[in-house]
Amino acid sequence: MSQHRVYRMKFSSVYPLYVQKAERKGRTKDEVDLIIRWLTGYSQAGLEAQIERQDDLETFFAEAPAFNPDGALIKGVVCGVRVEEVEDTLLRKIRYLDKLIDELAKGKALDKILRS
Repeated sequence: MSQHRVYRMKFSSVYPLYVQKAERKGRTKDEVDLIIRWLTGYSQAGLEAQIERQDDLETFFAEAPAFNPDGALIKGVVCGVRVEEVEDTLLRKIRYLDKLIDELAKGKALDKILRS
């Protein structure tokens, strides 16, 4: 598997960008956390521990307790690429999270974002 540069980015450096993006559009940190927990299976304490440990995105997703099988329902375009067509599993998971945060920032209802 080729190593994408994004794999080495620290989750602790990406996380505040997700929160800032959401807050600029009137959404909250709690909503960002809920989305991340829904997708990855982390508890709030587990999520906070990951942020403190400053692991990279590869480790963050590898240690995710239970990646949500409904993640496969996430469709759309992020950075000009359809997330459902990304072949690399890890990169697809990263793009799923990007897409969910985009949907939050665009004002989509949480029940729609969480595919309920």
